Amino acid sequence: MSTVLCVFYFLEGTSCFHAMEGETSWVSHSFDDNVRDMVDFNLFLERSYEVSTEATVPVDLILPDDLLERILAYLPIASIFRVGCVCKRWNEVVSSRRFLWNFTHARVHKPWYFMFTSSDEPVGYAYDPILRKWYGFELPCIGTSSWFIASSCGLVCCMDNDSRSELYVCNPITRNYRKLEKPPGLRFYDYSALSISVNKISHSYNVSVVKSKQVPGNFIQWEVSVHIYDSGTMMWATTSAEILTGWRGGEESVICDGVLYLLVYSTGGGIPESRHGLLTYSLSSRLSHGLLMRNLISMPCPLTCGRLMNLKEKLVMVGGLGKQDRPGIIKGIGIWVLSGKEWQEISRMPHKFFQGFGEFDDVFASSGTDDLIYIQSYGAPALLSFDFNQKQWKWSQKCPVTKRFPLQLFTGFCFEPRLEISP
Repeated sequence: MSTVLCVFYFLEGTSCFHAMEGETSWVSHSFDDNVRDMVDFNLFLERSYEVSTEATVPVDLILPDDLLERILAYLPIASIFRVGCVCKRWNEVVSSRRFLWNFTHARVHKPWYFMFTSSDEPVGYAYDPILRKWYGFELPCIGTSSWFIASSCGLVCCMDNDSRSELYVCNPITRNYRKLEKPPGLRFYDYSALSISVNKISHSYNVSVVKSKQVPGNFIQWEVSVHIYDSGTMMWATTSAEILTGWRGGEESVICDGVLYLLVYSTGGGIPESRHGLLTYSLSSRLSHGLLMRNLISMPCPLTCGRLMNLKEKLVMVGGLGKQDRPGIIKGIGIWVLSGKEWQEISRMPHKFFQGFGEFDDVFASSGTDDLIYIQSYGAPALLSFDFNQKQWKWSQKCPVTKRFPLQLFTGFCFEPRLEISP
């Protein structure tokens, strides 16, 4: 154990971890031609390290490969890319498949949150909740912050908001990506909801796009179709298409444990409790008629908005609590988990955190995975997290960005930082 600690401290002191103090971004590094795509990305802020001038014993002389791999696997992900520049041997170690597996399983990894700082470019900062650091970051494939974005198990799926025909699946850490064929079905439609589900063992994945279009001349009927992409066959299939009466689809959906969940909105002007509903669709059934409306689940209370997310294959919803007499006005935020067809309340945001956002809109950004949920107001860069296991609310470190003009909007999404998975 003493040898391991000595080597770890040696790694902490090497010049490969140097970075200028202040706001800067990582320099792109490349291990070799085979993994060039895996490491070519603008990396993160790091604190400065003092370099010892004392003589050190070369690590290569005292450690076998397997032990060196295990030690390096405990470094922060931000340091892994610099390690490959130290020497040829370390380059080969951190490029190997065995190391990628060790890195994924050697330590706890919590989901990061990417916050857009521009509405015109895919740039911003990514937050690491373990080290409590913000890293300068540029996303691959994504055009602007208005694109539809969904994530699962280290992969991020994105679709443009104009033609809604450009779809990509990428790993934002390694920058590997794949462009998908545009989904079938309606060419022009009013709303679309995007989601992705990755199999953690095989790394195969499904992408779903739900399209909603108002029936011409009818204010309460909407045509809704479900389109599923299978990475194994690399093909799309339209698995459901029907007319909803009194409800329309929106832009919120998620896949949990083989079930697609779609948040729907009332078009019938009914009682406040009917402002939102939840439709479920089993991806394994692939039935096509009347399936959606037979599985309508009511909301736990009047909501101003709802955000759906997959936390360890459980459906979790973060919703804005509407006032009793004015359900469209937010008074707080709650978190629920779906058990069967019943909602169980997990927590409500303490008032001091709700006030901490300042002016809070009736709609807001929220996403989560694993055991962590992030909540962000569109009007400010403040970021709040909720630990699902510990039932603990916590502010993130302050994001190094300032609001440049009154109407500037902030948004973002969370993803798992993983090295071993590719689209």
